Amino acid sequence: MGESDDLVVAEETDNQGPLRPSQRQQQILMQVIDQGSVRNEDLAERFGVSVMTILRDVTALDRQGLLRRTRGGASVQPSALFESSVTVRLESQAAHKRTIARAALRHVEPGQAILLDDSTTGIHFARLLRDAGPATVISNFLPVLSELKGGQGIRLIGLGGTYHEAGDAFLGGMTVDAIRSLSVDLAVLSTSAITAGTCYHQTHDTVSFKRAMMDVAAKRILYVDHTKFERRALHALAPLTDFDVVIVDERTPEPVLKELHERQVTVEVAKAG
Repeated sequence: MGESDDLVVAEETDNQGPLRPSQRQQQILMQVIDQGSVRNEDLAERFGVSVMTILRDVTALDRQGLLRRTRGGASVQPSALFESSVTVRLESQAAHKRTIARAALRHVEPGQAILLDDSTTGIHFARLLRDAGPATVISNFLPVLSELKGGQGIRLIGLGGTYHEAGDAFLGGMTVDAIRSLSVDLAVLSTSAITAGTCYHQTHDTVSFKRAMMDVAAKRILYVDHTKFERRALHALAPLTDFDVVIVDERTPEPVLKELHERQVTVEVAKAG
């Protein structure tokens, strides 16, 4: 075996034995999800590989939309221009999202037509709704459609358009046109960030889609965990007062709740259990 082959073996090995690049990348992603952000040097030390190898791994994960490559490292923290991937968002605040989804389900009446967006809280909502039909569910989000497929009394309508792999959803003009041809009982959606009583998102396509959802619904529910009040995004969606109810989790700070009440937002705090 030559010197270059020795280097390859060394760079594919950690304390538990050889790792394939795909295995190492999965572990990198899990570490970034757990910590929020990491440095390339720290990853190189953990896996016993070069910084250049880690850089290739991070670049591959960035291209898949699973994390965001930063100067000297990687992050899954959303920014004004970057939304975390479905994989990351589903892991984040999962317990709170389940509690919020359970609270939202109490607003559903049998036989309603319900629009669900591409939020990961909607995955938890769909899991609960599957056993609480009958209902007609319309969504652009493949994980939601998969959760509800085959549910007793559940009629599914999928919204087409341009597929976005990182979000596992369809967006764009075709999606908006499809929504605007409907009239539904309930729209249940989330948002990326809330600032000064207004919802924001990182992309205009998402804003156009969610505005269309709100326009065709007789009742609008927004569900958000407490972290959304700590974030910023670029494009304004709507003021919170445009929703019939805003459902938050128990970790939402009291000053935030006070501000929402002062803005005359109808707020419901979802209680665990």
